[in-house]
Amino acid sequence: MKKSGILHPQLNRILSETGHTDMLTVCDRGFPVPMSVERLDLALCDDIPTVVDVLRAVAAEFTIDCVVITEEMQSFSPARVAELKTLLPDVRWKVMPHVEFKQLCPESRAVIRTGDTTPYANLMIVSG
Repeated sequence: MKKSGILHPQLNRILSETGHTDMLTVCDRGFPVPMSVERLDLALCDDIPTVVDVLRAVAAEFTIDCVVITEEMQSFSPARVAELKTLLPDVRWKVMPHVEFKQLCPESRAVIRTGDTTPYANLMIVSG
């Protein structure tokens, strides 16, 4: 039995199967997950877990080269952006409009849905 780290079997499989430069999307509860992408739904209730909770767990076990966020997150949730950058200070950041983010999402290896209620909480992790 695994005794530490990420215990969710599907998330462990997704991380193990993700290769260099692959993208993973971690989204809030309302994000429109494309039907063409594997969906891992971790949402339990409001803000459990949050995107930050998932990112913290993933970052402890996974090499992250870059994080993609939206311009709208910067505008509507600046405290969240600051929290993310504190969590991952040595990671490159890319910012794009929310519309472009949604268009890029189908290229993700998987989408991990959370219960996050923070406006525009979505992000993409680019594997290092």
